[in-house]
Amino acid sequence: MESVEEKTRFQDLDLPDEIMHSIADLDFKYCTPIQAGIMPQILTGIDGLGKAQTGTGKTAAFLITAFTKLLRNPPEQPLRNGTPRVLVIAPTRELVIQIAEEAAVIGKYTGLRTMAVYGGLDYQKQKSILQNEQVDLVAATPGRLLDFRRSHVIHLGHVDVLVIDEADRMLDMGFIPDVRQIVRSTPVKTERQTLFFSATFNEDVDRLSEQWTTDPVRVEIEPDTVAADTVDQRIYLATDREKLMVIYNVIQQEKPERVLIFANRRNQVRDLCETLDRYGIRCALLSGDVPQAKRVRTLERFKSGEVPVLVATDVAGRGLHVEGVSHVINYALPDDPEDYVHRIGRTGRAGMEGKSISFASQQDAFVLPDIEKFLGRELRCEYPEEELLTPLPKAPPRAPRSSSGRSGGGRPRTGGGGRSGGGGRSGRSGGSSRGR
Repeated sequence: MESVEEKTRFQDLDLPDEIMHSIADLDFKYCTPIQAGIMPQILTGIDGLGKAQTGTGKTAAFLITAFTKLLRNPPEQPLRNGTPRVLVIAPTRELVIQIAEEAAVIGKYTGLRTMAVYGGLDYQKQKSILQNEQVDLVAATPGRLLDFRRSHVIHLGHVDVLVIDEADRMLDMGFIPDVRQIVRSTPVKTERQTLFFSATFNEDVDRLSEQWTTDPVRVEIEPDTVAADTVDQRIYLATDREKLMVIYNVIQQEKPERVLIFANRRNQVRDLCETLDRYGIRCALLSGDVPQAKRVRTLERFKSGEVPVLVATDVAGRGLHVEGVSHVINYALPDDPEDYVHRIGRTGRAGMEGKSISFASQQDAFVLPDIEKFLGRELRCEYPEEELLTPLPKAPPRAPRSSSGRSGGGRPRTGGGGRSGGGGRSGRSGGSSRGR
């Protein structure tokens, strides 16, 4: 591959052939900024702290590093079942599943076994695998991991690489006491490699990293260099009725391949999904009260394109990577400015263009100054274009809600929002605010 100034090629990192084979399959050529900044150093075995926005390749960075270490440092003797040499801790089930899926792809030719350990379902299945098979890499949520450790199903005394992913989110969700127990169950910090990755670092995260790492290299990629450059951001002044018009007309007119719509409350997500479904738009919902098994199926349907519109709370806002999300719509602006950045970071990934549409109504416009301060730039508010306020067609009467509700979205319909006609191109028009 041709050398490009200021870009690092994966082939320049002296990776094992098994890893390079997977990288070739994935058509990865040049490292992202966080990968180029941290991988040459942590591949030597030292501890590391990596800060970068979601969608910038942090997961691949620590997985490639971990697999390289395992391949070049095989155990002196076979380990008993349920004894991982790489442990990745993440705050949510969805993120754990995603990490395990990416590990399976990157480790395809290594002969190493990866596994996701998380709560909510499949307890006996996960327990059986750990008891009966050797697993090399485990990605886990803290609660389920501690359950298996206490029952002596999983053994953490031979962890060579410990990864704490989304460290700031761990703090926000109150997981640190559990993580402390887990860390104490692994070898002392001088006998393992410890990697912290997160979209933000604060004083609490820094304090923990000082306790759990030894002379770590620290690499920080600022958001304005990697995040919203490729996202066409629009802030529309609109009433609740106009919000629905804009969403419906964007989906019908631009035919996006995949759309993520964020709301702040579960009842908002449910009501909006039901309304879009009544207008013939295939959609599904994702929120904390949806059972875990259904959440997994919903994500798979969205990733495959079977359902082109996903309406979600911020359970989908962190760490999840779905290819081909061309539009992110904030039905309601989040209270936390960082969540705004994480939401719009679902699109415009890997250099592709994306569009974000946010609504500033009387109820939530007051959070805009904090978002602008966090972004370091002004977001110009405007009224929706005339074509986006085309009146809605007459919708069928609302069907009575079943006793079980609609958590997970309705059956696929043949109405708008399909994949024909646009192929996911966002289309740009003048007068919008651009990136950061």
